[in-house]
Formats: sequence, C-alpha cells, structure tokens
Amino acid sequence: MTGRGQARAVVLLSGGLDSATTLAVARDQGYACHALSLDYGQRHRAELAAARRVAAALGVREHKVIPLDLTCIGGSALTDPGIPVPDAPSEGIPVTYVPARNTVFLALALGWAETLGAHDIFIGVNAVDYSGYPDCRPEYIAAFERLSNLATRAGVEGERFHVRAPLIDLTKADIIRLGQRLGLDYGLTVSCYAADEAGRACGRCDACRIRAAGFAAAGVADPTRYRAGVARQND
Repeated sequence: MTGRGQARAVVLLSGGLDSATTLAVARDQGYACHALSLDYGQRHRAELAAARRVAAALGVREHKVIPLDLTCIGGSALTDPGIPVPDAPSEGIPVTYVPARNTVFLALALGWAETLGAHDIFIGVNAVDYSGYPDCRPEYIAAFERLSNLATRAGVEGERFHVRAPLIDLTKADIIRLGQRLGLDYGLTVSCYAADEAGRACGRCDACRIRAAGFAAAGVADPTRYRAGVARQND
C-alpha cells in the first residue's frame, strides 16, 4: 500500500473515553482502522458493548473482540471479584492496575498488524490525567515499539512498526476537546471501573472522578449515565 490515505492501522479500543478519541484521531489522519477489543474477564464488561457502539459509529474497517481470560491471573480489582474497586483516591499504583495488561494487549495488536500488513498501532494511553499505571508512560511505549521491530518478521525485514499514542501528553480536558472537534459522541463510551450491565457509572471510582473532572475542566456537558441514587462527582 502507498499513501497515508490507504495505510491500515490497528487501534486498541476498550470502549472508554481515551480509546474512542484515539480511534477518532486515527480515522482523522486517514488510516483504514481495524479496531481490537479484549474480553479479558473485566468487571466492567459494559465497556465491550461501548466498544462495539464506538466502532460502528466511527465506521472501522473491521472490529475484533478477542476472548482472553485474565481472571486466571487475577491480581487486580478489575479481574478478581475478591478485590473491591476503591471509591477513594489511591496512593501509588492502584489495585485497578491489571498486571502487564497493556503489554499483552499490544502484543495481540502487533500480531494482527503484522498479519494485516499494517505498520501502525494506536493506543489511548495518557501520562497526565491517569491512575498511576506504569504501562501508560512514554518510555514504556517507546520500549514496546523497539520490541515490535526486534520480535517480528516484518520488523527484521525492514517494515518498521510504529506505536502511536496521540493522547500521551494531553490532559483529560484536552482529550475531550479534541474528541469534540472530531465529532465524537462521548455518550457512546463507558469509563467506569464498576459500571453495571447497562453501562451506568458508579460516580466514585478513579475512572469516574477523572472523567467527570475532565468534562468540567473542558467546559463540556458530561453525557455519563449514572446509576440511580448516585450523585455526579462534581455535584
């Protein structure tokens, strides 16, 4: 393939605000987008329905949802029902960190990209308004890109891979403003770590707090749906 308008990209799509914005950015840059979501046993399974909505709304070339049972490993409030999602700010790396999740996800995206002949992988990590996860840092993204070009036939044969993290240096408010400019409907997304089956948010977890603060800082109406009896974080 030649030309940016014809290039393929694999975009990791969780169904949350950041990954949806990343997909919108990749589409705006002219890529033919192949979205990849992982059904990894996450507590907040409503995000998978959100990922399907976003993929359909943004007209991806293909959307794969791969089953991957990380509950066998556990170690996170998102994959172990015995570890509650905290409803207060956490110190250090929080219990919602899923061990090696982005490494596993990027490895699967890399494999699909190599199969597709795509050289670009997009991921919606952010190092400003994030929860302290080590696999959301710029040095991690740079390291995985180096690994991608060492560990694949395409990389060894000179077809370089690029791991794109277009939101890495943006605040949550910046991300929301960017998505708005690109026409993204954030009402399609689910960010809450404890969302119910209908995708309604708890209003208390880290993800809810960061999301609500981002909409407030951006001066944009928050379309998040909350469970009955739950006050919005900024109320």
